Amino acid sequence: MNIYYMNGAGNDFMVMDARDDESRDFSALALEYCRIAGADGFMAVGKSEIADFRLHFYNSDGTRGEMCGNGARCICRFAHDMGIAGAEMTVQTDAGIVPGWRIDENQYRVKLNNPSILDLSRKGHIAYAELGNPGVPHAVAEYTGDLWGDRESLREQMRALRYDPAFPKGANVNFYQVLGEDEVRLLTFERGVEDFTLACGTGTGSTAAVMRLRGQLTGKVLTAHNPGGTLKITVENEGETITSILLEGPTEFGRVYCL
Repeated sequence: MNIYYMNGAGNDFMVMDARDDESRDFSALALEYCRIAGADGFMAVGKSEIADFRLHFYNSDGTRGEMCGNGARCICRFAHDMGIAGAEMTVQTDAGIVPGWRIDENQYRVKLNNPSILDLSRKGHIAYAELGNPGVPHAVAEYTGDLWGDRESLREQMRALRYDPAFPKGANVNFYQVLGEDEVRLLTFERGVEDFTLACGTGTGSTAAVMRLRGQLTGKVLTAHNPGGTLKITVENEGETITSILLEGPTEFGRVYCL
């Protein structure tokens, strides 16, 4: 059985084609396989009656996730390169259907699930967003210092927010530092990894949505620099309602493990 290592802007995953048997214990496989490469998550491709294929996503601690933005981009490349889907595809996730597009060999774009919850002041200045239904939960806050330089000093604060009762499902915590017009630096403490990750796709999308409604995004496209790479997010809204979030960025294949 082949297990493929992939990453999207540094967010890394162990990936397998499980269409022949979706009865496997994916939670146990996530724990086992993510330890091999220190990956953030595990993804299995399954069959779907309502999309081109299904995404089973698990965090490295074995918990199932509703969806993963960078994971969805990577699984779209996996599906294209393995002949499972064409250059345009739909992915069934627990959070809803996610359309995906191949831009070129490495660049992929997905349409993230629109927010089912978007509260700009859930805990003081900290916003809360859930993308999809059930949604991927994110706590989003602006940081005015040197975000990456202050990373270690922010660890305990972000860890505490991840478990804060203001976010009943727990939350991925995303801090953003405004660098210029429609350009930010991001830092993510991720639920299920329980540590910083090099990028978070749904977190980047949530940040863009929050900034759009706060009036901090002057255009429709946010350039978001994550420690592992740069993502582009195109956001559209009608008044206070976010109507579309497109996430675009790099994908990579790495080592293939025969397990």
